[in-house]
Amino acid sequence: MPTPIKIAVIGAGSATFSLGLVKDLCLTPNLAGSFVHFMDINEERLPMITKLAQRYSQELGQDLRIESTTDRHEALRDADFVINTADAKGHYHAAAMRDIIAKHGYYYSTGASVPGSYYNFNLMMSVVRDMEEICPDAWLIQSGNPVFSGCTLMTRESDIKIIGLCHGHYGVYGIARTLGLEINSLKDLTWQAPGLNHNVWLTFCYYRGQDMYPMIDEWIETKADEYWRTHVPERTHDIQMSKGAIHQYMMYGLMPIGDTVRSGQSWWYHTDLATKQFWFFDKFGGPDTDIARPQYVKGLEEKLAMIKRLASDPKASVVQELGQEKTREQQVPIIDALVNNVEEQFEVNIPNNGVLAGIPDDVVVEVPAIINKGGVFPMQVEPLPPKVMYEMIYPNWLAMERELLAYKTGDRTQLIWNALQSNKTHSYEQAVALVKDVMGVEGHEEVDEFFKFVNGESAMLMERKLR
Repeated sequence: MPTPIKIAVIGAGSATFSLGLVKDLCLTPNLAGSFVHFMDINEERLPMITKLAQRYSQELGQDLRIESTTDRHEALRDADFVINTADAKGHYHAAAMRDIIAKHGYYYSTGASVPGSYYNFNLMMSVVRDMEEICPDAWLIQSGNPVFSGCTLMTRESDIKIIGLCHGHYGVYGIARTLGLEINSLKDLTWQAPGLNHNVWLTFCYYRGQDMYPMIDEWIETKADEYWRTHVPERTHDIQMSKGAIHQYMMYGLMPIGDTVRSGQSWWYHTDLATKQFWFFDKFGGPDTDIARPQYVKGLEEKLAMIKRLASDPKASVVQELGQEKTREQQVPIIDALVNNVEEQFEVNIPNNGVLAGIPDDVVVEVPAIINKGGVFPMQVEPLPPKVMYEMIYPNWLAMERELLAYKTGDRTQLIWNALQSNKTHSYEQAVALVKDVMGVEGHEEVDEFFKFVNGESAMLMERKLR
């Protein structure tokens, strides 16, 4: 018998994610009769996406109730699961920040992150606080960045049950495909890639029982040069088998997976566009360049335009346009596992609690876990090599802790300190000017007011003397 539940989706204006979620629900008979409540503040996109989701469900003859609201409290009421995919500022704000960073001599994403994740932290914490009052027994599936720092913040501050999800671990299957291995099912590979979100390392991988690492070594020896010379990425994030990825494998003895390949810990891959193109292919130079990001946003806009055309044509088949295959997203399978005991292994972000050696219990780590009706049961993972820990994991963890400390204290000098750590910073004055300009952007009044010189007038007077 199906088990109907209520799912609240915060940030449902993301057309691709929301429609994919409904598709997965429609193709999961165990959850028939469920109620999906879309919530977003974008009053243009929300009705359109809701209508298309309803049409998709109706065309398949599925028993799925779908409604929308701009009131988060209404969406959360009686929710069993809350999926937060919202971004407080969005892509256009990020582009404006990159322009300011460039003015101060920082290449694209190599400058300090100012003001960090302040607005998304506020959003995440407001969702959690609302859940504590409205649906305290619900699960929160955090699906929007920053997963690492955001989930660590929320799990330290709240008893709400929280799982963080990301896509990066699917890079394992990208490796297999590049090696020419036939992947008919996700179960063709047995693997572990523990670490921190956007910083995970392939400790082992078996293709139908055969160790894949010797295959990677043979590919590097016999095929890598030709691949790097001829491969033209179709996607901005297609970097899993780039020179940068293999170079990190050579340095650390483990393959970096997904977004780990472009980790901010390794600044030398990111100093300028030409350097990025050397390590991450000529076409885009990876996903974090002034070529790639506009292309990525253009792709999102093209998808939205397609959605608009589909929504405006009542005779068009939504099922024909979107297909009837499940997405690779983990949200619905995790819900099915928790509600209906359909046990599976997932890659999740949860508090460490002794799973990954060397990391405090209250830091959220990305690890494999078995999920069933009893809950989330992380699998014990192999310790990562000391070189990976000291050069990649620990610096990432400490940077996260500094970001959370800055958020909790409002200490502006921490923002300046972060800018000073960039390899592109040549003077103290450069870092101060960057922070000042970012804080002065229209729409940053709240964050400018929040971050002060918390050590008193002496620190502020010193800053004035140095200007």
